[in-house]
Amino acid sequence: MIDTKTALVTGANKGIGFAIAQGLGAIGYTVAVGARDDVRGKEAVERLRAAGVDAFGVALDVTSDDSVTAAAATIEQTAGRLDVLVNNTGIAGRTDGGAQDPTTLDLDIVRTVLDTNVFGVIRVTNAMLPLLRRANSPRIVNISSSMGSLALQPGPILAAYAPSKSMLNSIMTQYARQLADTNVIVNACCPGYVATDFTGFNSPRTPDQGAAIAVRLATLPDDGPRGGFFNDEGVVPW
Repeated sequence: MIDTKTALVTGANKGIGFAIAQGLGAIGYTVAVGARDDVRGKEAVERLRAAGVDAFGVALDVTSDDSVTAAAATIEQTAGRLDVLVNNTGIAGRTDGGAQDPTTLDLDIVRTVLDTNVFGVIRVTNAMLPLLRRANSPRIVNISSSMGSLALQPGPILAAYAPSKSMLNSIMTQYARQLADTNVIVNACCPGYVATDFTGFNSPRTPDQGAAIAVRLATLPDDGPRGGFFNDEGVVPW
C-alpha cells in the first residue's frame, strides 16, 4: 500500500484555495477540501476528482470552535494524520462608507476580519497540530499578503485587512519559534494580486500562478526555511 500524504486546504472550494488543492493533488497528495458551504465544497471535490485528484470534503467554518474540532475528527477518521495544513481562508471585510479608512474605522469590521484571518488560523492550526505531529515532514503554510508588510505598504488603505495580515505573519513567527525543535515547518506566503472574486477578477495573474508559492512551501525539504514570508521572487520584506 502506498503511504499517501494528506493536505488540508481551508477555503479550498474556489480561487487560490482551489488552485492550491489542485496543485498538491497533481503531485500525489490526498486533499481535504475545507469549505464552509457544503454545496460548494462538494462541487470542488467533484471537480478535483474529475481532474484525477484524490479529494474529500471537510465541513469547516474557521470562526467556529465546534466546526474546527469536528473537521479535525473527520480528517483523523479519514486519513489518520495530516502532512500539510494550508491556512488559506481569508476575508477582506466591508469597505463601504469609510469602513476601513483608519480615521473612520468600524471596529466591528476589524473584529470580523481578525476572527477569520487571525483567530481562525490559530483555531485551525491548534486543532490540527496533533495530526500534523504524526507526520514525518509536516508543513504549515499561512496565506498572507504583502499588504501586511510594514516595509512595502502596497495596495489600497484597508485598515482592517492589512493589519490582519501583519498580525498573521507575527503569529506565524511565534509558531515557528515554538516548533523550532520539531519537524513541523511553518511559513507564510503572498500569492500576489490574483484574479479571483476576492479581487473582482481585476488581475492578469491566475490562481494557479498564485498557488505556486504555497505548493512550494508545503513541499519544502526537511532543511527548508522556517518562520519566513515568501513570494515567487523569494523573501518578502516586512
